[in-house]
Amino acid sequence: MFRLDGKVALVTGCGTLGEGWGNGKAIAVALARQGAKIFGSDLNLEAAEQTQQIIEKEGGSAGVMVADATKAEDVKKLVDACMAKYGRIDILVNNVGRSEPGDPVTMSEAVFDEQLDVNVKGAFLACKYVLPIMEAQGNGSVVSISSVAGLRYIGKPQVGYSAGKGALQQLMQTTGVIYADRGIRLNCVAPGLMFTPLVKRLADKYAKGDFEGFVAHRHKQVPAGYMGESWDVAHAVVFLASDEARYINGQTLVVDGGLTSATR
Repeated sequence: MFRLDGKVALVTGCGTLGEGWGNGKAIAVALARQGAKIFGSDLNLEAAEQTQQIIEKEGGSAGVMVADATKAEDVKKLVDACMAKYGRIDILVNNVGRSEPGDPVTMSEAVFDEQLDVNVKGAFLACKYVLPIMEAQGNGSVVSISSVAGLRYIGKPQVGYSAGKGALQQLMQTTGVIYADRGIRLNCVAPGLMFTPLVKRLADKYAKGDFEGFVAHRHKQVPAGYMGESWDVAHAVVFLASDEARYINGQTLVVDGGLTSATR
């Protein structure tokens, strides 16, 4: 089950520098392990190439390039490069996102605009250029990485991020309805508190650099008692991308250890 042989997956934000596993890196590798060919992008070429090397070392096929998901010109070049290498796109994973602290009073207009760009506009642009390809093929699956922050307040003042991730879920739901009769499905995965390399940067932003205290607090927030990891997100993406999920469209799959079902 969940095999992706013969399919091509375009993954934005596919890199994580070093030995850690960010969501994009794990997603790209997990899709490749199920048989998909991968074409990935990242702002950092070295990070993307590390993901490519892992996939190729395991016998898979991958190509990568630098692209800014918030710039239409870059996204079009990315899609064109994927088509030039593989000739089709069966799976699109929108994995670009970033959180900045602030409420409407303390957050600058520029930061708010940037938050919406990176958390929702990037997915909009990717869909703009990929959906016509999938429509011509007669099928396709789009999976966007949202967040539980798009569903509820989870303890961090991040209004731009929350607004962007909530909008992303509605973008997928609405577009999923529009394209349902064309064989294309659009869904979201909403991770909860995940223990990825990003946590260090979040501790700097939201806990004045108290990494250990920040990690302990996040573990306690989750009913399961611990944060998830990037592979929990990646496995959810593999499922939604697969033919076994062919009747799932316009949905958000929450992967959070029970966080949004509890009040703490």
